[in-house]
Amino acid sequence: MLADAHRHLGVLPAYPFYGGPPVNPDIGARATVTELLADLDAEGTERALVIPNYGVPDPAVAFSFNELCLEAAARDDRVRCGLWVSPRPQDAERTEAALALAGEPGVRALKLSFLLGGRAGDPACRTGLDRIFAVAREHDLVVHVHTSPGAASDIDEIGQLVDWYGDHVAIHLVHFGGGASGHIKLAGHRFFDWLDAGKRVYTDLSWAIGFTPRWLVQEIGRRGLGHDRLLFASDEPWGDHPGEHARLRAAVGDGELARLVFRDTFEKLYG
Repeated sequence: MLADAHRHLGVLPAYPFYGGPPVNPDIGARATVTELLADLDAEGTERALVIPNYGVPDPAVAFSFNELCLEAAARDDRVRCGLWVSPRPQDAERTEAALALAGEPGVRALKLSFLLGGRAGDPACRTGLDRIFAVAREHDLVVHVHTSPGAASDIDEIGQLVDWYGDHVAIHLVHFGGGASGHIKLAGHRFFDWLDAGKRVYTDLSWAIGFTPRWLVQEIGRRGLGHDRLLFASDEPWGDHPGEHARLRAAVGDGELARLVFRDTFEKLYG
C-alpha cells in the first residue's frame, strides 16, 4: 500500500510573486474531489492526507478550502482531512470556525504555516497556538507544520512548538526543515534529541535536498530510533509525486523501514 501524508486540494488565484506577472506555478492543482480521486487512482495511492492549498498571501483563500477537504474525506475512505488554522489574532474568527469542524468524520490533522504571517515565538500568536494545540489534544489530531530555512518557518522557530506541545500532541514537521540548514540541524541531532526526550514528533522528506534521505536513513539505523517517525509525502501540486516516491524508495529500500514509511506510520497517525 502507498500512503501519502501530505498533499493539497484547491486551485489558487494567479498571483504576481516576487514582483513578476500573475502566475499559477502549482500547475497540478485540483479544484474538485473528482479530480483528486482520479490522481490517487493514477498513482496507486491508497491513503492520503489532504490539506487546503495555500501560497498566495491571503489566508482567506486557504481557509476557504477546508470544506472541500472535508468533502473529499466524506466521499472516499482513502482520504483523511487536514484543516487549515492560524494562530494570528487577525485570523481568530476563521480559526474558531475551522476548529469547530475538528470532530467531523475524516478529520485527522490541523495545518499550520507561518508563510502567510505570524511567528511561533511572537507573543501575539501564543494564545492562538495554545487554542489550536488544545483542540488537537482533545480530538487526538496531528498538528501539521510547514518548515523551510530562514524567517518564521526556520526549524529554530518551529522547533519551539515541539518543545512546548510535543509531549502531548503529535507534530508533523513537513519537509524536514526544508533546506540544507534545517536538514543538518535535524538529522545532526535535534530530531533525535526530541525522540529521546519522548516528543511526539514526525516528519517527511518532501522537498529534501539530495543528501538528506540517505543521511537520515543512515542515522535512523545507527541510532536505532526514528524508524517509525518518517512518512512519505508528495506535497502535490507543489511537489512531484513520482520523483518524491522514487527518491525516498531508493533511500529506504524495500524492507521493514519501507513498510513503515509508505504505509504503517501513516495508518498509526492518520488512518
